[in-house]
Amino acid sequence: MDALHPRLLVADFAACFAFYDAVLPPLLGARLVQGSAGGPYAHWDVDGQAVLVLFDRAAMAGALGDRIPAPAGDMTVCRVADVAAAHALAVRAGGVSVLPPADRPEWGAGLRTAHLRDPEGRLIEFQSY
Repeated sequence: MDALHPRLLVADFAACFAFYDAVLPPLLGARLVQGSAGGPYAHWDVDGQAVLVLFDRAAMAGALGDRIPAPAGDMTVCRVADVAAAHALAVRAGGVSVLPPADRPEWGAGLRTAHLRDPEGRLIEFQSY
């Protein structure tokens, strides 16, 4: 059984797939288990546990009708070994930088973060400590 994991409902499946497929394997060691850029579903695992699922928003709307939620202002946080390298990789993969890598001692001893948005504007934080 997988632990809880995010399932992102995406409108531009191909762009989001390309972004997360370029970022998750090198940063988290995630492996694409199912799916492709053609959608409507894809998921990546780390050590047999799901870490992220993409699902096409239109496909979900077909099942839920008007009960599908609007995109949320949620944020995904990934602990990485090198915040600057993670940020650079994500930007090369199509992410949009929000805040470059910076030390955040006010948030915690030794904490370093960078923030960017995925192809659909979801906020991502890379952190190391």
